[in-house]
Amino acid sequence: MPTFPTLETNRLILREIVEADAAALLAIHTDDQHMQWYDTWPITDIEIAKILVMMFAALRDQPKPGVRWAIELKAQPGLIGTCGFFNWDRETKHCLAGYEMSRHHVGKGLMREALAEVFAWGWHHMELDQIEAHIHPENAPSRALIERLGFVETGLLRDGGLSGSKPHDMIQYVQHRAESAQGLPCAL
Repeated sequence: MPTFPTLETNRLILREIVEADAAALLAIHTDDQHMQWYDTWPITDIEIAKILVMMFAALRDQPKPGVRWAIELKAQPGLIGTCGFFNWDRETKHCLAGYEMSRHHVGKGLMREALAEVFAWGWHHMELDQIEAHIHPENAPSRALIERLGFVETGLLRDGGLSGSKPHDMIQYVQHRAESAQGLPCAL
């Protein structure tokens, strides 16, 4: 298996998610109010959080693979969120983006900084032509974030997500390589 791609920004290190991150993932995912728009099964204890760590690692071995990074501050090690890609279709060169961050680190531009780096990596190393994000219609902060990153709302996915066992709509956002400030091919 290739070495996991560690990325850096001015304030962040984006690295592989490891079992030691399970407690931080549990803290993020048990913040019900903050995570109300996140589509996932409930994470209620440390053992389930450890399974989530394994699931993030297993993304790389799926038929439509993905990669998920731990986000940590350079000045203070420890996972404060995650972001990355899943459902990568190599033939059509598109994938979905996902992300979440601790309530204590929201509003500081950290996720925007992390996603800009991850998306640039996707354009260059995965040779993506399109990245999608599916966001709950009422998740105004996430919608504003993805729009600031240059994504365009393209439609409504009827019953495209689940909160618990209840289906709900999702807004689809898309960015194409040609529309991305980071999307130009680079010489590696």
